[in-house]
Amino acid sequence: MFGNRVRLQNTEAWQRTLYITFIAQIMTAIGFSSIFPFLPLYVESLGSSSQLSIEFLAGLVYSAQAFCMMLASPIWGAIADRYGRKLMVQRASYGGAVIILLMAFVQSAEQLVLIRAIQGLITGSVAATTALVAAEAPRAKSGYALGLLQTGLGIGIALGPLIGGAVADAFGYSAAFYIPAVLLLIAGVMVHFGVEETYIPSTTQTIDLRVFFTNWRHIFQSPGITTIYAMDMIAQLARMMVIPIIPIFIQSFLSDLGSVNTITGVVFGVYSAAMTMSAIYFGKLGDRIGHRMILIVSLFLVALIYLPQSLVNEAWQILVLQALTGVAMGAILPSIGALLAKFTTHGEEGAVYGLSNSLRAGSRTIAPLMGAGIAAWLDIRATFVFTAAFYLLAGVLAAIKLPRFSSNS
Repeated sequence: MFGNRVRLQNTEAWQRTLYITFIAQIMTAIGFSSIFPFLPLYVESLGSSSQLSIEFLAGLVYSAQAFCMMLASPIWGAIADRYGRKLMVQRASYGGAVIILLMAFVQSAEQLVLIRAIQGLITGSVAATTALVAAEAPRAKSGYALGLLQTGLGIGIALGPLIGGAVADAFGYSAAFYIPAVLLLIAGVMVHFGVEETYIPSTTQTIDLRVFFTNWRHIFQSPGITTIYAMDMIAQLARMMVIPIIPIFIQSFLSDLGSVNTITGVVFGVYSAAMTMSAIYFGKLGDRIGHRMILIVSLFLVALIYLPQSLVNEAWQILVLQALTGVAMGAILPSIGALLAKFTTHGEEGAVYGLSNSLRAGSRTIAPLMGAGIAAWLDIRATFVFTAAFYLLAGVLAAIKLPRFSSNS
């Protein structure tokens, strides 16, 4: 009887942890994504203190955060193994609350870039929350647990831009940072008081760089893995090229500029919602008919959808096309994840997906600067053409280079 009671308590503990982190995931995702619709326009309103172009600074405000996160993520991962995962979730939530609040008081675009760089160094709530739940949930329930977390992330990313854009239009840019800061603070408090971590940190664990690089070398020697990583990087690169310029692009053909942030928020929100819903469907479809074919078709489809976006002149047109883009992107992301698992050895998941996260962060570092550079030197509309060209290249590369399997792939 006593053993059953302990088992019940443990079951209730991991479920409580999951449901609390699920709610916290929604709140943090809303908080971080709510500033996306107006961030480039906020840069424009602040102006430059160093005479740098607004397009360049709009790209840098995204790149600086991604670059610093790329550097800091492995360090925070090692600290999590040493001191516990719950602490890392609190660090990301509390740190994010302070950083986002500070963004409301910057006086120039350069100061905003600096704050965003610091954000990249101290946040990373998605990775921290995933590690916590993966460690606490039973192995047999890990798929359900991590799937629920992904759903929470999708809900937050869909709602965040809608809330942020509407608040920015109604109360101004500074006020739009207060709500996400409060949400992040509440999420941190929820985890602090509601989550009971069972993980016992190691007091002797060290990082062996030789083993680290040996694992990487083995991963890259797996057939098809280099091509999959290339697909992943190109998809991130192409998408992030247009993120900084979409708000400015929408502003260019709106007659009522008082609603630009709300409309941009709707565009980002609809894209995220479409991507979240389609990812569930295409993930299951890929299990039946093969993820290789899903990936190739969806890459070509995204390229086809991005081309006409360079020609739109009304908000509803970009809204519809971004929704279709989200549907196709929802097919790309689970296919890449599934193929990574298929092309690599069981037991290497941590290294495989950790490397994937690092490469994605690298793409997010250079992509906004590339998009801003194309917009400044050629034209905003040319950025969509270049994005389509990148996806077309990825589709051709996937069709030629991805290995075929006799079973579903």
